[in-house]
Amino acid sequence: QVQLVESGGGLVQPGGSLRLSCAASGSIFSPYVVVWYRQALGKQRELVATITISGAPNYADSVKGRFTISRDTAKMTVYLQMNSPKPEDTAVYFCNLGDSKGAYWGQGTQVTVSS
Repeated sequence: QVQLVESGGGLVQPGGSLRLSCAASGSIFSPYVVVWYRQALGKQRELVATITISGAPNYADSVKGRFTISRDTAKMTVYLQMNSPKPEDTAVYFCNLGDSKGAYWGQGTQVTVSS
């Protein structure tokens, strides 16, 4: 069983920066992929960024060039660096880990982009 805990959310001004963390614990069975999703109020959950076991990142077009996904394997943590956020980035951000045994979700962290 894998547990995921997101942190780092909060209020950020447009054009600022924020770093989200997704800390994993438990046994992870390779191969795996970690995905950041977000869900704005009244909207469907959408994919933001992914990172594979090899460290290859992928991004939604809406965040490409502004957000960066990275990982620290020793800390079992995946990060989402949010640069130049926009009001439309306001959402609850969730991390998801899928390995050969299943898929796991964190509880989410709220990000609000507002001046």
